[in-house]
Amino acid sequence: MTFKKNQWNILIRVLLLLITITGVAFLLANGYYTYVIILLPVIIYQVVDFFKFHLKQQAEVEQFVESVHYRDFSRHFDVKHAPDDLKPLRKGFNEINTTFKVISKEKEIQYYYLQKILELVDTGILSYEHNTGNIAWMNDGFKKMFGIPYLKTIHSLSRRDEPFYKEIIDIRPGDQRVSKFTSDKNTFKVLLSATAFQTGEKIYKLIAFQNVTEALDETEAQAWKKLLSVMTHEIMNSVAPISSLADTLKNRLQNSGNDLSSHARLEDLELGIDTIKRRSEGLLKFAETYRNLNKITKLNLRKVYIWDLFESIHHLMQPTLEQKKIEMEIILKEPDLMLEADTNLVEQVLINLVVNAIEAVKDREDARIVLSGYFSPNNKVIIKVSDNGIGMPAHIMDKIFIPFFSTRKTGSGIGLSLCKQIMMLHKGNVHVSSLEGEGTSFFLHF
Repeated sequence: MTFKKNQWNILIRVLLLLITITGVAFLLANGYYTYVIILLPVIIYQVVDFFKFHLKQQAEVEQFVESVHYRDFSRHFDVKHAPDDLKPLRKGFNEINTTFKVISKEKEIQYYYLQKILELVDTGILSYEHNTGNIAWMNDGFKKMFGIPYLKTIHSLSRRDEPFYKEIIDIRPGDQRVSKFTSDKNTFKVLLSATAFQTGEKIYKLIAFQNVTEALDETEAQAWKKLLSVMTHEIMNSVAPISSLADTLKNRLQNSGNDLSSHARLEDLELGIDTIKRRSEGLLKFAETYRNLNKITKLNLRKVYIWDLFESIHHLMQPTLEQKKIEMEIILKEPDLMLEADTNLVEQVLINLVVNAIEAVKDREDARIVLSGYFSPNNKVIIKVSDNGIGMPAHIMDKIFIPFFSTRKTGSGIGLSLCKQIMMLHKGNVHVSSLEGEGTSFFLHF
């Protein structure tokens, strides 16, 4: 409203000057030179007045621009003692300053509130300029976690822990990785999470640091506990009969003295030794299988269509499926769906899952296995292998990925453990969903 008044003020001055000039032109055209001489001072006065008015407004605008430039929104423009023609302008500037002051105060409160929250969290947070490496901000959590009260540039970390510094520099926005930080006092594992943002022409990288040593140690301890429990069970299953049979053979030898001529006694000894040999070989095979779990360390990555993977598995398993009268269905809404993976290893995962599915549906008349692929909500590729078999109870699902755990008498308990290891090498994972009597679904997240 105040600016409209100012516009009217300018418009009136321009119209008056135009009318005066028009009058002078009319007088000149009709030869009334005396009146022209009288009106000339009026024109000069109007021009000078308009020029002064413009200079005053320009000075006011410059002061306002200066206050905005230095963010001095506390500046007040005196309206009461201002000339009448400047009062609307100053009033408008005061209104703008008041609005900016409110917005600035709200942002300041939000920034202060957010800063206090970030200072209270245990997670360390550090932000630095990507091009120069200059530290923009770091919270108390970071300072306490690493014992670093001050850091000028991110490159200064290289003097404290070179490998850890390289991990921070190499991590890409959106990625997560577990790294290790070593100082003079201790060593601990840190989960790094990275993101990036841009303000003006500068790009900043923000890293979150979370100490996960205790969590990882607890998880590792639980994993070892489960693994040792299964291994102990398997080893005891082999060692106990060997020990018992060896003790029996020893007693028979002692009771028979030196008389081993009996054919029956020789057969008993031969049978006992053969049994010990078989169980010993089984135990060696068990140990060999355990060793093979750690052989896969490198991937031969290439882009592959999901359809090609499914088609390969279908051709491979077709004779078995036809023999057991099992229907296999492939669902792929996007035929061009592809992923970057080690084809041989992913095929091995799918073979293991399909073989397990065949075992689960073998007693059903409407046996059915479905292979499907799709994008997750965050645009990650998911492969699903599902069946309508017997399903699994909840307490079994917690153990199926443990090495050597198997619900089948003839199972080695290695297949699903191997599947999980292969998926983790692809920086993915495998999850299972199952209901007893309804079926099971395995999800491969790439």
